[in-house]
Amino acid sequence: RTPGTAGRDPNGTPLSMDDQREAKFDALLYEDVVDLKALRALSWSGIPSRCRSTVWPLLLGYLPPNKSFRSATLQRKRREYLESVAQHFDISDAERSEYQRKTLHQILIDVPRTSTSSVIFQCPLVQRSLERVLYIWALRHPASGYVQGINDMVTPFLIVFLSEHLPAGALHPAEGMEELHRHKPYLLAQAEADAFWCLSLLLDSVQDNYTFAQPGIQRMVFKLKELIARIDAKLHTHLLNENLHFIQFAFRWMNCLLLREFSLDLILRLWDTYLAEYGGPEDAAGAYTQASDIGDGFAVLHVYVCAALLTHWSARLKTMEFQDLVIFLQHLPTSGWCNTDVAELLSQAYVFKALYHNAPSHLAG
Repeated sequence: RTPGTAGRDPNGTPLSMDDQREAKFDALLYEDVVDLKALRALSWSGIPSRCRSTVWPLLLGYLPPNKSFRSATLQRKRREYLESVAQHFDISDAERSEYQRKTLHQILIDVPRTSTSSVIFQCPLVQRSLERVLYIWALRHPASGYVQGINDMVTPFLIVFLSEHLPAGALHPAEGMEELHRHKPYLLAQAEADAFWCLSLLLDSVQDNYTFAQPGIQRMVFKLKELIARIDAKLHTHLLNENLHFIQFAFRWMNCLLLREFSLDLILRLWDTYLAEYGGPEDAAGAYTQASDIGDGFAVLHVYVCAALLTHWSARLKTMEFQDLVIFLQHLPTSGWCNTDVAELLSQAYVFKALYHNAPSHLAG
């Protein structure tokens, strides 16, 4: 939509705070060439749901900031994905290698277990999309192959790209999916392709999280342990005294980016900030100064988010013994949380990062 003047709609009516925020996104996205630095700064505090399907791909570098290049880019990337599906997925088992059969077998086991609390992921059409995305991703990434947890990582992208085409607040999303498949099947295929490429860009930036022995995740868990020792020494000591190893609860936090600890709507809010952190420094023309700067920002912030999450319950945790600690940390009581709670968690993580990230001596204990 065409943006109005600051603080008012095109008719001159004063806007609410939320509407003013949406107007800022509209103004940025309306430009012929999007200012990615400004878009990241605005996105850090959350993205309006109707803008995510454009903003997330821009932040990840899937969509080019120049509007005139977007249509051709989308056509090319979507065609490339669909050709991969036809060539590698839509074939008989006899044509697959043993490795490919094992990979597909594991994916078929994991997909029905994915995001079981979300009705849309129990829809057969969406489960088929998940299977295709995960299988093609695994074949294109032989160094890691498919690893459990990656199935969770697809879900925010599929939700964002599918919800664009489903009725807002649909009570029966499965029926909406069936109708979409009947009347506009190309929209479902496009959403699936876009989810695949966005997943690929996100995971490529943390690829050693999923290679043999998952060294990236091991490092993140170790950093979390170091952080807690500095931020909350009493909690750190208590966990050690109870013989609770951080890997026992934090591995999943790192492997699935907290997707199993929060509801999907809260994950979308959390990922707004993560994807805003995804990009690296830019020059005035909007080009990245170094390719190596792209991608590690969100993984760094995620460790501090986990530290903020753990210290949030510090008082309760320090009263628990080993068994209760394990149960609590594997089933965090976040069901009553809302976007405000996530915003506070991110704010605390930002403070921790500002204090400790560039101060390794602080972490030495």
